[in-house]
Amino acid sequence: MNKKYLYILSTGHLSVDINSGSLPAILPFFVSEYGMDYTSIAGLMFASSFLSSIIQPLFGWLADKGSRQWFMGLGVLMTGLSLALTGFVTDYWSIFAAVTIMGIGSSIFHPEGARNVNAIAGTRKGQGMSIFSVGGNAGFGFGPLLAVFLITTFGMKGTAFYGFTAIIMSSLLFLAAPSIRRAAEASRIASQQDRPVGSAAASPQQNDWAAFGRLFLVIVFRSTAFTAISSFLPLFCIQSLGATPAIGSATLSIISIVGVLATLVGGWLADRKGYVHTLRYGCCLLVPCLAVVAFAHNIWAVFAMLIPMSFAMQGPYAAFVVLGQSYLAKSVGFASGVTLGLSFSMGGIIVPSLGWYADHFGINAVMVLILIIAACCAAATFLLPQPKRS
Repeated sequence: MNKKYLYILSTGHLSVDINSGSLPAILPFFVSEYGMDYTSIAGLMFASSFLSSIIQPLFGWLADKGSRQWFMGLGVLMTGLSLALTGFVTDYWSIFAAVTIMGIGSSIFHPEGARNVNAIAGTRKGQGMSIFSVGGNAGFGFGPLLAVFLITTFGMKGTAFYGFTAIIMSSLLFLAAPSIRRAAEASRIASQQDRPVGSAAASPQQNDWAAFGRLFLVIVFRSTAFTAISSFLPLFCIQSLGATPAIGSATLSIISIVGVLATLVGGWLADRKGYVHTLRYGCCLLVPCLAVVAFAHNIWAVFAMLIPMSFAMQGPYAAFVVLGQSYLAKSVGFASGVTLGLSFSMGGIIVPSLGWYADHFGINAVMVLILIIAACCAAATFLLPQPKRS
């Protein structure tokens, strides 16, 4: 496992997802500065996800057709510059368009990034994917803190910081792309040479589309619950529990920062206990945590649940990505595009309907609905078969 390039890819992952992680924390400022309602806020989450979810499998398919490491640098650049733009325009549809471009940039980066991680990680794919995922989790963790700091210190134009950092990181990825390509190829050759003749690992790779279809059902429920929590948990704390915007946004930061450790533990657990079991444990743990959040009506109860929620949400991250790659062993890039990318963007398509529900029935009611969705996700994990080949 070539950790040097894994760390570079993980840093690129951080540069992409710090933008996506910052967006939910910026939403309350759109409410206070521009008077947006819940439906408009949910619409921005939709903007970051809709087109991205459609084209993400396409970029995964292109990743399977040939090496395109430059996709990663382009994705970082697009996400950072587009989020930076949201602080310089006040028209809702201009912000909507910028957030849409941010989602497209994310969809360009993730399949190619995950495909390279799969190649570089060798036989320790769970650990390799967890290192890569730590960058994304750190982005989602520090994103809300960074957004609150930038906007409270410099106003809405503080989002320019995202553009500057994107230019620096994308330049690094463009320069490192040839070396990453050579490292991935060397890892593939070494892995093939280490396989014993006649072993299961040496058998032709096959795609198990039926199993992947069941995993996709889990992804839809998980993505909806994850995106809904990111969108509505800060607003729930602010509107229902009386917390300040900074404290409300801090809930997402705690979940994601603790998620750095949770992802590493989850990758270690997935390599030892199996991808299906690790995914199932996490999804089942989320249900009682959300029940406490939805029904306790106490800010301290919410904060008490943030650490176990983080392990439930972030711990299985590497497991379900590698599980998808195992089901579609011949189409790793496509599987990465669906699992790694759509795990966030699919929820953005459904969340606007939850915004409508919140506008009509209240923020408390939508938290109960999120609990029901999480329970459906946990139930769906019991439909998953073990991969036919490890």
